[in-house]
Amino acid sequence: MFKRQSEPGNDPQSSYVYRAPDPPNLELREIEKCFARLFSTDDGKRALAYLQAITFQRALSPASSDQQLRYAEGQRAMVAAILRLIDRGRNPV
Repeated sequence: MFKRQSEPGNDPQSSYVYRAPDPPNLELREIEKCFARLFSTDDGKRALAYLQAITFQRALSPASSDQQLRYAEGQRAMVAAILRLIDRGRNPV
């Protein structure tokens, strides 16, 4: 996922850059189970409750900028993605 630059002056793509995982090699079912296990612990439940509180239970004012609204929506989308992964990981196929 992250690749380290071996020598200065190398190709820019060989520095620390994020590369999306190769979908055929990604086992989504295992990732879903991993999220379900991770957030089933007491600490995981607390962390998830905190993430939900700061995203879904927060309202922005009418004077909020477009950037603030987009940022908040991105946060909500990420927490929603985590919740979907947890749900799929808990429920057998």
